[in-house]
Amino acid sequence: MAIKLKVIVLATSFALSSYSIAADVQDPLPSWNNTGAKQAIVAFVTKTTTQGSDAYIPESQRIATFDNDGTLWAEKPVYLQLFFAIDKVKEMSSDHPDWKTTEPFASAIKGDLEGVGKQGLEGVMQLVMATHSGMSTDQFHQEVKEWMKTAVHPSTGKPYTEMVYQPMLELLDYLRANDYQTYIISGGGIDFMRVWAPEVYGIPTQNIVGTTLKAEYQVVDGQPTIQRLPEIDFVNDKAVKPVTIQNFIGKRPVMAFGNSDGDLQMLEWTKAGSGPRFSAVIHHTDDKREWAYDKDSHVGKLDKSFKVGEEQGWLFVDMKQDWNQVFKEAMKK
Repeated sequence: MAIKLKVIVLATSFALSSYSIAADVQDPLPSWNNTGAKQAIVAFVTKTTTQGSDAYIPESQRIATFDNDGTLWAEKPVYLQLFFAIDKVKEMSSDHPDWKTTEPFASAIKGDLEGVGKQGLEGVMQLVMATHSGMSTDQFHQEVKEWMKTAVHPSTGKPYTEMVYQPMLELLDYLRANDYQTYIISGGGIDFMRVWAPEVYGIPTQNIVGTTLKAEYQVVDGQPTIQRLPEIDFVNDKAVKPVTIQNFIGKRPVMAFGNSDGDLQMLEWTKAGSGPRFSAVIHHTDDKREWAYDKDSHVGKLDKSFKVGEEQGWLFVDMKQDWNQVFKEAMKK
């Protein structure tokens, strides 16, 4: 009887100890409500990283790709990189008096975002090439770095590096804690993102892929430099994304996250791989803490992906329902 009692006491003690340890484990995704979206993410990560699981994925194959605009940080009222281009146009306008009567520069100088938007992608590219080229990569990086120190979002007054989504920052950390390699595959400028994204997201420079200007090696004043040219090399959007993933990473992602039809092919290609795969869309449904938009939006349009994603079993994250926090602090409207 004494031996049996001792066994019961030890078993009870072990159970209480195990409960205490479990209670001390912090939720890795506290800004996510305990809805189906969070549960699906945790379940997938758990089964793909548990030794002996039928869905176990070796560490070398744990690749997770993320769009940036609208997925990791905000993209309204326009893609945030465009604000940098507009500020640069204003700064450079004294050397280009013709810009005051030439679109899209005239609208940019006046700060007319609607006017800039009417110029379409071609107009945006004109602004980008005029303000992002004609200098070395080192000079460009320094200009972006200086701009980021003081520039703020026109709607919220927040620094642009605080326009990032807290739930996605937690997700990046959670994946890396489980030996997933995280990458940015974005339509944004590769050199623009590489200035600030490593510090903000914890994603190293070499893991960031985006739209690229052509460049060439030159020796300027006796110093070897990489000079940025006023010509687009490639726009990293839509069907180009799977190609750049193959070219830059060389492996198909296991997990992929986007928010618009510009990410459709990346999510489709990820989901089509063999073994366990996970594709997810961040759906902007919260008009109080952020912006609500999808099919009718000129920025981050989400339309075709609804049907494709439903057919292929993608996860649709409802920002309003699935996130208890959007930015680091409450957004001021």
